[in-house]
Amino acid sequence: MAAAEIRVPINSDQDIVGARQKGRALASRLGFSAADATLIATAISELARNIITYARKGEIRLQTIENSARQGIVVIASDEGPGIPDIHQALRDGFSTSGSLGLGLPGVRRLMDEFQISSQTGHGTMVTVKKWLQ
Repeated sequence: MAAAEIRVPINSDQDIVGARQKGRALASRLGFSAADATLIATAISELARNIITYARKGEIRLQTIENSARQGIVVIASDEGPGIPDIHQALRDGFSTSGSLGLGLPGVRRLMDEFQISSQTGHGTMVTVKKWLQ
């Protein structure tokens, strides 16, 4: 199913920039508009920033996907950090445990077409988002 996978280790702010650039380039190759490529890059940036802020290190994986009708991109952000004790709370607009504006996860959910999150306290978090070509 996944034709290509790009793995970007996230350990520093510099890695966030790299992950963004790789995501934008992949989106462009797939034929996403410049506007959609920017939305994808923004979502990657938010997810990578969360990895640095809460877990210190993790990984962003980028994959192409397709089903019978369409193509898209999958972004998987994973870490082995402290986990999210209350996912429902973390997905509320304005909620933040780091003192930020709390736009991260709710913003990512709005930017992308599909959003999944799994987290276990003490074992890390995995966020999977998809954007489909229209």
